[in-house]
Amino acid sequence: MTQVDFKSIKRAALHQAVALLNRWLPGGKLHGKEYVVRNPKRLDRQPGSFKINTSTGKWGDFAINQGGGDLISLRAYLDGVGQMEAAQRIAAELSISSPSAANARRNQRRKKD
Repeated sequence: MTQVDFKSIKRAALHQAVALLNRWLPGGKLHGKEYVVRNPKRLDRQPGSFKINTSTGKWGDFAINQGGGDLISLRAYLDGVGQMEAAQRIAAELSISSPSAANARRNQRRKKD
């Protein structure tokens, strides 16, 4: 089983929050630190109730009282997958290698020395 470094992925995602949100939820607008967009998971006629804080990653759709604490949970919500799968998708999108892959590369370098 692949290990997932959730902390590193959360941190990296926050550093790229606006770019990721523009890809995942096109058409949104920044209002201060909040990305405001229509919720693609429901019939949302106009932006306003679905917001993502680009500094913390916290998000919510206040019209349906749904939300989460980070961009991994947002990706899980949008894609209809679990937290592990969402974290792996973000890691792949940001070209973050898993700890097991990094360890394998480190071990290969040691063998060469």
